[in-house]
Amino acid sequence: MEIPFQPWAEKAYLEHKANFSKDDPEGHCLPPGVPRMTTTPYPFRIMQTPNLILIVYEGGAHVWRQIFMDGRPHPADPNPSWLGDSIGHWEGDTLVVDTVGFNGLSWIDESGLPTTESLHVIERFRRPDLGHLEIVNTVDDPKAYTKPWSFTTHPVMLKGELMEYICQENNKDVQHLVGKQ
Repeated sequence: MEIPFQPWAEKAYLEHKANFSKDDPEGHCLPPGVPRMTTTPYPFRIMQTPNLILIVYEGGAHVWRQIFMDGRPHPADPNPSWLGDSIGHWEGDTLVVDTVGFNGLSWIDESGLPTTESLHVIERFRRPDLGHLEIVNTVDDPKAYTKPWSFTTHPVMLKGELMEYICQENNKDVQHLVGKQ
C-alpha cells in the first residue's frame, strides 16, 4: 500500500523506521490510539447497550473506549485525547464508527505512521462469521497525509477472558529502546 504522505510526515515516518521505532508511544506504556488499538496483538472485548458501545482493551495502557450510539453529534470543540470522541451507527450489519478529537500523539502503527490533532478515523466493523471481525479503517488526517487512505484488519475472537496486563508495572524494555546506534 502506498501511503499519501505530506512531506514532513514521510520524513518522520522514515526517521521512526531508521531508529527502530524507539520513540513509539506504546513502547512507553502510552495508549496506542485509534485505529491502532485494534491492530495490536492484545485482545479486546466489545459490549453493546442500546445507546453505547464499550470496547475494553487488554493491552497497553489499559484503556477503554466509548462509542455513543444515541444520535448525538461530535462536540464542537472536543477535548483532545488518545482515543478521540467516537459516535456510531449501524448500516445493515456493519457498525460505522466516526472518531475525531485526537491529541496527535499516537502512531497509526508500530512502524511509525504519524498523526496530528486533525486525525479523523472512520471504522467499519463487520462480522463475516462467528469468531471473526473485519475492520476497514479509513484515515483522514490532512496535516499528515495528502488524501484519505484505508487499510483492513481481521481480528479473531478471544478464546478465554481478558487478562490484567499493566504495562507500567513491568516495563523493563524501555532501556532497550535506544534505536540505531
